[in-house]
Amino acid sequence: MKRAKLEKLDTFLSLSRQRSIQILIGLGLLYMLLVTLEIPFVFNSGFSAVSQDPLSRPPRLDSEEDLEERGAPTRPNKLISANSPRSAQFGYKIVSGLGFDPTSFSGRGGGDSELYKSVRVAWEIGGKVWEEVRVGKEETKETENRVSEPCPNSVAINGSEFLTRNKVMVLPCGLTLGSYVSLVGKPREAHAEQDPKIALLRDEEESVMVSQFLVELQGLKTVDGEDPPRVLHFNPRLRGDWSGKPVIELNTCYRMQWGTASRCEGWKSKADEETVDGQVKCEKWIRDDDSRSEESKATWWLNRLIGKTKKVTVDLPFPFSEGNHFVLTISAGLEGYHVDVGGRHITSFPYRTGFTLEDATGLSVSGDVDIHSVFAASLPSSHPSFAPQRHLDFSSRWKAPPLPDEHVELFVGILSAGNHFAERMAVRKSWMQHNLIKSSKVVARFFVALHARKEVNVELKKEAEYFGDIVIVPYMDNYDLVVLKTVAICEYGVRTVSAKYIMKCDDDTFVRVDAALNEAKKVSEGRSLYIGNINYYHKPLRYGKWAVTYEEWPEEDYPPYANGPGYVLSSDIAHFIVSEFEKHKLRLFKMEDVSMGMWVEQFNSTKPVVYKHSLKFCQFGCIEDYYTAHYQSPRQMICMWDKLLLHGKPQCCNMR
Repeated sequence: MKRAKLEKLDTFLSLSRQRSIQILIGLGLLYMLLVTLEIPFVFNSGFSAVSQDPLSRPPRLDSEEDLEERGAPTRPNKLISANSPRSAQFGYKIVSGLGFDPTSFSGRGGGDSELYKSVRVAWEIGGKVWEEVRVGKEETKETENRVSEPCPNSVAINGSEFLTRNKVMVLPCGLTLGSYVSLVGKPREAHAEQDPKIALLRDEEESVMVSQFLVELQGLKTVDGEDPPRVLHFNPRLRGDWSGKPVIELNTCYRMQWGTASRCEGWKSKADEETVDGQVKCEKWIRDDDSRSEESKATWWLNRLIGKTKKVTVDLPFPFSEGNHFVLTISAGLEGYHVDVGGRHITSFPYRTGFTLEDATGLSVSGDVDIHSVFAASLPSSHPSFAPQRHLDFSSRWKAPPLPDEHVELFVGILSAGNHFAERMAVRKSWMQHNLIKSSKVVARFFVALHARKEVNVELKKEAEYFGDIVIVPYMDNYDLVVLKTVAICEYGVRTVSAKYIMKCDDDTFVRVDAALNEAKKVSEGRSLYIGNINYYHKPLRYGKWAVTYEEWPEEDYPPYANGPGYVLSSDIAHFIVSEFEKHKLRLFKMEDVSMGMWVEQFNSTKPVVYKHSLKFCQFGCIEDYYTAHYQSPRQMICMWDKLLLHGKPQCCNMR
């Protein structure tokens, strides 16, 4: 009996095992079916907090290029200051999180007092201006609907009025095709040159006599502290220069960087030389060293004997003479500017990439000349570049990728001004398209202070919210206070993106991101570093535009410092700078690059810093195989990027 019961129990357990196995197999098959058909696991069961959307697979990445172009995930919020305004669209800081205490910038003595007072005032005013912009919905709508004011078709002023305006006539909407500017003047008598760099005299030699003047079309709407760009520089030298013969020099200057000069020295342009709207670049005038007399002796009589007629040519004197009136006209053609004197064509100058006709918003005259009247006509009735939308390309392809959820190797802070819309757009379309930036392995941001014009700030806020690559430092912009943006760059680099290296550059600097990063990696891991075009034993200028008083800088030499357009430092130095600033111990100087050299020197006293000098961080323009190239116009930026993509190596675009 007992045995029969045991057999029944074994049979029951055997059947139970078989059923369990069958059930498990069935559940496995059902699971595989659900996964294969992508049927959602969560149904409409009343749990409103659970998404009802079906599960979807992430897109497959087919190549390494796809992986680099894919946006990185958003950085956790904990790394962003709690009191910093954030864009709902991007989740990034619109305003710098740099801590500022106005009380720490008052009561300082010595040469720093005026600078620190300026900092406090600029920050206090900036805070109020930004708050108005941040909540100013009415003003935003008004700006969007604003119609640009009409400009006069012509402008005329007499000599005395021109003098009261510091010899500058404003061209409200710049120039357009067919516009012209005429001025009546009289060159002064020559005088002895006083500049020792020009008046190099030997013993018992007479003084060098000079008479020259400048007529310039300038871009008057620039950031404070910079010379206005020279859209056209026309410089007649009646007594000549180093050549000793009368000469006319033409050129352009962008961001205080001169282009290649064009010189007319009395010889007519060659027949095979490029013309401008069919006009030669240089006309001929009589020179006292002209060799045509020998030609006339040899050929004139021969032509008379054989009865051959010769085309009559008239050689005219140099178009300007001391004490004699002239009428000078500069007109805008299709291919360049044309200069006539007394109705006679003198020279033509082709347009150079980097400037447009509407950029010429003023006429300036200086030097050894008296002006009797100025007249401009056929001017445009509206300024096409009044609205920044003309420069900005609101396309999603130019938006900044989200911040990564891990530390980045390099953070690039770009100094910019509120009204530099064209410069920022050119950077977005050029080197900020590098794969290292698009994949968020390197992060780049513009640092901009507030502008005196409210409409510029309103447009700046729109630009920041759309592109996601602008950090606003809330103080009123001032050339002497650029150093605050540099501190803000350090703060963002160490706290928001936790970068290993931090780079500072300007918005007219083209950066080879990979080259700058590789240069930093050449320094041993863990070492503090400061890399750039480093100046050693530079002395302060005690006179001129860039003069520094002894109260501002009592020492005879500056510390070693890298030129401002492009340098790299390690994060420990940046962290030290921010910490000292917020503890009110950081000394500020009006020259940003010298300030950085001063801070690095202070850091170096406690921990050794590797100073690495390279001329490839080019200060004065562009050199072949550059790491950075300064003074590049927006069009040059695009050109350099195109060359980098096409040829795979860095090449300059000398368009000026």
